[in-house]
Amino acid sequence: MVLPSIHVSAVVFRDVNDRVLTVRKRGTEKFMFPGGKPELGESALDTAIREVKEEIGIGLEAKQLTQIGVYEAPAANEAKHTVVATVFSYNGDPVSPQMAAEIAELSWVAPNQPDVDLAPLLADYVFPVLDFKVS
Repeated sequence: MVLPSIHVSAVVFRDVNDRVLTVRKRGTEKFMFPGGKPELGESALDTAIREVKEEIGIGLEAKQLTQIGVYEAPAANEAKHTVVATVFSYNGDPVSPQMAAEIAELSWVAPNQPDVDLAPLLADYVFPVLDFKVS
């Protein structure tokens, strides 16, 4: 049985300690990367830029983002769905995210020792392929 797919774009932000920014949206339990679903006709890159601005108030330029890959994982918040995520890495100055109305919580996570409940996309697919400093 093929599960319905949800397409999203997401952005990996790191701080000076190599922790990764995660958000938990209102009404959900799992933490995920900032990002979301495209609007009609919107590219994955444009979706990432718009969603980051809407969710955490950070204006991005296309040149600050590098596509890491496209990953398919069980959807964290929609049962019997698969998420297909185009994931970008942010390459720019440190950021100070601000929570928008749809965000319940922000957390900077050490990928090798997460202290929050992560969406499968992060824990099982993206974190294993990212390079992190060994501390």
